[in-house]
Amino acid sequence: MSQEFNLPLAGLNCGRCIAKIEKAFADNPHVQQYSVTKTDTKLTTSLSYQEVVKLITELGYSVPKAQDVTLYLSGLNCGKCVNKTKDALSGLSHSSITSISTTLLKLETTHSQQHIIDLIESIGFHASSVSPASDNQEEQTSLSDSSKTDNISHSSEKTTQLILSGMTCASCVSSVEKIIAQNKNVHSVTVNLAERTALVHGDIDVPTLIKSIEDGGYGAELSVSEEQRRVRQKEQFLKITSEHKRNTILSLSIGAPLMLWGVFGGNMQISNTHDQIAWGVIGFICLGLLLTAGRHFFVNAWKAFTHHRATMDTLVALGTGSAWLYSMALVLFPEFFPEQARHVYFEATAMILGLITLGNLIETKARNRTSNAIEKLINLQPQTATVIIDGQEVTLPVAQVIEGMVIKIKPGEKIPVDGTILSGESYLDEAMLTGEPIPSLKSLGNAVHAGTINQQGSFTFKATKVGEHTMLARIITMVRNAQSSKPKLAKLADKISSIFVPSVMIIAILSALIWYNFGPEPTSSYMLVVATTVLIIACPCALGLATPMSVTVGIGKAAEFGALIKDADVLQTASTIDTVVVDKTGTLTEGKPRVTKVTVFNQFDEKEVISLAAAVEVHSEHPLALAVVNYLNDNHWIPLTSTNFTAELGLGASAKVNGNVIFIGNRRYLAKNNIPSPDISISPSATPLYVANEQECIGVIQVSDAIRLDSKAAIKQFNQLGIDVVMLTGDRKETAEHVAKELEINQIIAGVLPDGKAQAIQELQKQGKKVAMIGDGINDAPALAQAEVGIAMGNGSDVAIESAHLTLMNHSLLTAVNAIKLSKATMKNMKQNLFGAFIYNTIGIPVAAGILFPFTGMLLSPVVAGAAMALSSITVVTNANRLRLFTPQSQQK
Repeated sequence: MSQEFNLPLAGLNCGRCIAKIEKAFADNPHVQQYSVTKTDTKLTTSLSYQEVVKLITELGYSVPKAQDVTLYLSGLNCGKCVNKTKDALSGLSHSSITSISTTLLKLETTHSQQHIIDLIESIGFHASSVSPASDNQEEQTSLSDSSKTDNISHSSEKTTQLILSGMTCASCVSSVEKIIAQNKNVHSVTVNLAERTALVHGDIDVPTLIKSIEDGGYGAELSVSEEQRRVRQKEQFLKITSEHKRNTILSLSIGAPLMLWGVFGGNMQISNTHDQIAWGVIGFICLGLLLTAGRHFFVNAWKAFTHHRATMDTLVALGTGSAWLYSMALVLFPEFFPEQARHVYFEATAMILGLITLGNLIETKARNRTSNAIEKLINLQPQTATVIIDGQEVTLPVAQVIEGMVIKIKPGEKIPVDGTILSGESYLDEAMLTGEPIPSLKSLGNAVHAGTINQQGSFTFKATKVGEHTMLARIITMVRNAQSSKPKLAKLADKISSIFVPSVMIIAILSALIWYNFGPEPTSSYMLVVATTVLIIACPCALGLATPMSVTVGIGKAAEFGALIKDADVLQTASTIDTVVVDKTGTLTEGKPRVTKVTVFNQFDEKEVISLAAAVEVHSEHPLALAVVNYLNDNHWIPLTSTNFTAELGLGASAKVNGNVIFIGNRRYLAKNNIPSPDISISPSATPLYVANEQECIGVIQVSDAIRLDSKAAIKQFNQLGIDVVMLTGDRKETAEHVAKELEINQIIAGVLPDGKAQAIQELQKQGKKVAMIGDGINDAPALAQAEVGIAMGNGSDVAIESAHLTLMNHSLLTAVNAIKLSKATMKNMKQNLFGAFIYNTIGIPVAAGILFPFTGMLLSPVVAGAAMALSSITVVTNANRLRLFTPQSQQK
């Protein structure tokens, strides 16, 4: 009986090898059909698999066997990234994906591990056979035990932040990114024009990288810490604003009188020797101005020229320089110019410098305000801590505090590092970390975080995380990284900006030639005005600042109300969401279930059923398990011990108690273990836990979870935004329907196991939905990874911060609403900025080139062009800062 084989081949190097195997197949009477390539063969034959392999190996070739390959992934942020990777791998012959998430890939393949890694890196992601090291090994172990479906891992890729100087426009951003990308081991780089920083991913040699940037004509230094970065950028800000103020005053004090002289009828012509002397003096004064206030434009333009590029400084230098040179040539050699062309433009030189520098000053001050959120977070951490050493209170700098130290906190003090309370209790204001205005009670064993403020009472706590490992430090880093990232929309601006300045220079030259050859007399004068105006009015600054300003302000604003956004792409994706899938327990509900009713059977009483159930559930961290244990403790019943605990995700758990195996779980769990479940009435708001021994069910514990007070308001707001809400839960359908009715949710998906939640998300995506999944960040990890945007609810656990696309530091669904509203507002703001920048240049450059002159006789003055250029940058920066006025719904009065 014939069968079809599709086999991989190894050892074939050329067409002769292929022909050799084809001849062997053709000569074999048991082979009916075949096709052969250098990598595989398809054949229909009555030979067995072993006989086919033997035939190929006897020819000197081999048939590789499929091997299991496990790779740890990084750079994948959502379901689209996962699908992109799947599509790339689907083209591999003899390969089968076993499982894939944003962090882990398992597949059977005949290809080498390195070949798979190279393929994944070719589509923009990273893969490694070595598991990234966890910041907290104990936490990883706990995570592994609690959820087999959670494939979260921490990226080990090194990130270096540089503080840059010398950048002026979008062309500079493109140049610096190219310089950095050419360095060895640089995986990716993002340069932020608004912040004047660069984030470089990869194991790089920092001194070599900085030297390459400096050789490229820019300045760079390593940002050792947020504090150091803050100090250096403050120094840079004060230095730059001081220079801009001085240069603005100097330029305008010379340019304004000259311009007013011309406006009110003063002579701007060179008619005689007296005019030559007078304007010659003014020309030398303007030369001094170019060498002082305008010096940096010419220095930066020369650096750009020596490195074969052009920037905004090139345009300004060419415009002001050509105006001065033309005017000075008139002063020295007026006889070489027609009489009507003997008009000087010294006032344009001075006014252009003054107006552009004034625009830079206003822009710099506005940019400095965009990092308000980061500055507030940094200011949260105190500089000192009161540490108890040998029974004595000693004040130490926070940098000297190490893990294990005992720290005392007094009323009104800020918490210096993360830790766990050892004695005392107090209310802590955690508003800047969580956005929650109501102080939280902290007592023995509770965790405290750096930056929170002690309201009343004193307590001591043990330092568990210090320095860059504190929650506050990690949040600052996450916000900083996100502010430096670029959404897909920004790539359009990047592509245009890379050719913008050279294009403007070409347009200026062509315009000058047209005016010189076809323009009215004096053609040389018109030619100069047009070329200078085109060079000056073009503004790559506005184009370069359009997206990073909006991103910086938007992500910083989100951090203020407790929403941590992983990168700018999340902002863009979240703004397009039309469906929100919400987990029930702990998201729509309080997440603190309590026992509401206990039904017992067969001579067992309530105390016995609860004691046996609690003996099993004490090993579990599930909210329903905690409700049973808490009920036992509230009744002060003596707990029983158990052994051989096993849990089955989404079903239940069992353990041996007093020599008997006790089961607790849902109906399916009892049925799986061949135990009949009783038919009793269950409250629609409750979840039943069936307790059984090996023979029979001995009781049913009904557990209810109160709906959160803000859930209904949040659902209503989602609907007002045109977003459909779907409840996704592993709970029984009756309970889910009861909660859905209370919250006016029309669509529910109930009784879904954790590994089925991702599939439910996929089904919605197949319907063309753009899905955001809101869950707890651990049990819902596969679904969070599958969704376009994964939103982790909770108190900002380490795992949630590392894994989610968007992490909510508080436990309010309203914060998720606010985050999506802010993403829409940010994208709208970004599009406004880009539209404004594009329209400004699209209209401004042709007008400057004189396109309206044949119809209106109007020709734009270079001075007006300088003012318009300055105004365009100011407009973009000011518009972006409007996002700071965004008020979260929960904080509105």
